[in-house]
Amino acid sequence: MAAKPAQAILLVDAYNIVGAWAELIVLKEEKGLDTAREALIGSLANYSAYMEYETWAVFDAYERRSPASQEKITAHLSVHYTGFGQTADSYIERACSKFRNDARKFTQRLIVATSDNVHRQTVIGYGAEGMSALQLQNEVISATRQVKRRQKNKKKRSGRVFATLTPDVQARLAQMRLGQ
Repeated sequence: MAAKPAQAILLVDAYNIVGAWAELIVLKEEKGLDTAREALIGSLANYSAYMEYETWAVFDAYERRSPASQEKITAHLSVHYTGFGQTADSYIERACSKFRNDARKFTQRLIVATSDNVHRQTVIGYGAEGMSALQLQNEVISATRQVKRRQKNKKKRSGRVFATLTPDVQARLAQMRLGQ
């Protein structure tokens, strides 16, 4: 059976987000760019799984003389590194341009997360939805809270299983526990 397609494709201008989220700025200053990048990837992995989005975190080559590459992190998240001299903006814009002629555009949303207003307007021209870094951050925080709330409620319910049993079953389980 084929996997159900993601309800949206989210393209993230990753270094733009690292430079916009306060906690990532602090991480970058205190522990370096690699740590901030890994924290963003972790947040996006959780968010993408929760939202069931196909997410691409796109990082500029950042002065590395290496070819473009991509790495599958989870079923929902892949990290894309641009080639030397290519920006994340141009990489994302090309992906949006290709999506215009893709049949998936009729069944999936295409969202681009960046705080670069000019870039956001360009991708909107290709038919994508624009999302600011702050909007993405708020959605990630909201999704994280909802997951924690669900886990907390699940934990509470699982602790009350014994109380939901009939007195007769409770007595039999108590006897078994005592070895009788």
